[in-house]
Amino acid sequence: MSINSTKPSISFWVISVLALLWNLIGVMAYLTRAFITDEMIATLPEPQQAEFDVVYPAWVTAAFALAVFCGALGAIALLIRKKWATNLFLISAIAAFVQHVYIFLNVEVNSFIMPVLVLLICVFLFWYTKKCADDGILN
Repeated sequence: MSINSTKPSISFWVISVLALLWNLIGVMAYLTRAFITDEMIATLPEPQQAEFDVVYPAWVTAAFALAVFCGALGAIALLIRKKWATNLFLISAIAAFVQHVYIFLNVEVNSFIMPVLVLLICVFLFWYTKKCADDGILN
């Protein structure tokens, strides 16, 4: 087993921690969507209640789960400097893309800012992790 001697920069650690926080927020959003009760929905403001009225096909929900959990695992792998973080971020980006294409085509979206931001961050994390692997930061 070889030990990687390339020392990561401060920006690597900042991006890695932010990636983990971002993806943990995604996991929380998925778990909230999956386990929220009707009583909990009733306590929300009306615009937020309407978001929970949308019923997604199982495969869209699965894509959401795959995107957020692979993203969180990818961020952990990035923090421990493992090359397989690249594959996890690739799966996360593809799953997020599949999920959002369905949403864009089938659900009335009030704002495209957050969905586009999610996709841009997914692509950035894949690109950044691949660059770190190519630069020898990940082993």
